[in-house]
Amino acid sequence: MNRMIIPGAVALALVAGLAWWLNSTPTPAQSELPFAAVNAQESDAGAEEGAEAEEGAEAAEEEIDTSSVVEMSLGNPDADVTMIEYASFTCPHCASFHQNQFKKLKTDYIDTDKIHFIYRDVYFDRFGLWAGMVARCGGEERFFGIAEMLYEQQRDWIGNGQDPVAIADRLRKIGKIAGLEDEQLEACLTDNQKAKTLVAWYQENAEEDDVTSTPTLVINGEKHSNMSYDELKEVLDEALGE
Repeated sequence: MNRMIIPGAVALALVAGLAWWLNSTPTPAQSELPFAAVNAQESDAGAEEGAEAEEGAEAAEEEIDTSSVVEMSLGNPDADVTMIEYASFTCPHCASFHQNQFKKLKTDYIDTDKIHFIYRDVYFDRFGLWAGMVARCGGEERFFGIAEMLYEQQRDWIGNGQDPVAIADRLRKIGKIAGLEDEQLEACLTDNQKAKTLVAWYQENAEEDDVTSTPTLVINGEKHSNMSYDELKEVLDEALGE
């Protein structure tokens, strides 16, 4: 799976293709799943189709109100330092970040209320979107617990990345282990309007903060790429004046 938001015309085609898929295909149901691929390799369909999809995506973006999307955050909202992490649940580097740097970050800076931490989804593909919808299904209280499970078990639920039915079933299993009910999960995974809203929200955020890879860290408005914990600590301490 692609881990980069490709710049230029290809990126527009990718976003347009994702918007077209969400407009034309339902989110995963128990017995039937959308098999339309959403990835960079398939974003170069015919020029005419690409143009039509791009126009459709622009129209959809104008119509979708993203104000209903809840920011998932931890720590002190009034802290002097705000750190935003842009990450994808299908990104191996993001999984590594959450299994390593994030645990230390939480102990040293989030739990001590030194910083306000905000997590924002990046959707490279439909599987990342589905995972995000499962994580959000439990609301703010369960989001980070489910997110941790998704990253820890990333290789298991993605598998070879070729079987959407199996991936959706594995995501449901994670949701159930986290305490979500069957009906609750199905309602979340089949909420097509929520999926469209999340994609529009992601698109707005990625454009505003110029997100081109994951994980991307934005600390008090300054963008940083993935880094070791020692490097991250140095950046945060400087921002905190320590």
